[in-house]
Amino acid sequence: MDTTQLLINALLFVFLPLWGIAGFFDWCCHRATRIETTSGLKESLMHSVMGIQVGIPILLCLLFRVNVLILLLCLAAWLLHEIVAHWDVHYAAPRRHISIWEMHAHSYLATLPFYMLASIFIINWPVVVDLITFNWQGQMTFTRMEYSHGGEAYLPFYLTFMVILCGFPYLEENLRCLRAQFSVGSADA
Repeated sequence: MDTTQLLINALLFVFLPLWGIAGFFDWCCHRATRIETTSGLKESLMHSVMGIQVGIPILLCLLFRVNVLILLLCLAAWLLHEIVAHWDVHYAAPRRHISIWEMHAHSYLATLPFYMLASIFIINWPVVVDLITFNWQGQMTFTRMEYSHGGEAYLPFYLTFMVILCGFPYLEENLRCLRAQFSVGSADA
């Protein structure tokens, strides 16, 4: 097995699942600190936004050939994710306890997207060279992948894994926070 395939396998079978596991662990920490009664819906929505900000580039790289357009979208999503992550902690810290376990989960949630992006850059180095030399001609389209990374079953399996591990829990968190916000709003009336 060549080095590129090893790096692709690390992305598919280590980094991507680990990102979901860290997200689930972070959700457990939010639940333990009763986010719905402390920082509330605003913070919960930031968590959902950050998941989407990393999820979109993951899907793009799994479905389409990586070109300059895909790299630009991945870079933009990563930068926006970093901005929202900083805003999230800045907002949450004075409103609720952030445990050492949650900080540990955050370290994975912050570094894994960077490592995934760096790996994508390494795997697609000629495209990175095109990006930085502005050789963008013909590379601003979405071109479907001719084959599936990890085999045909990988994408449905991974999406199911992420929906169960992160999608449903964060949807539950948003609903719990929304319900608490309306409970407080109706109690104040």
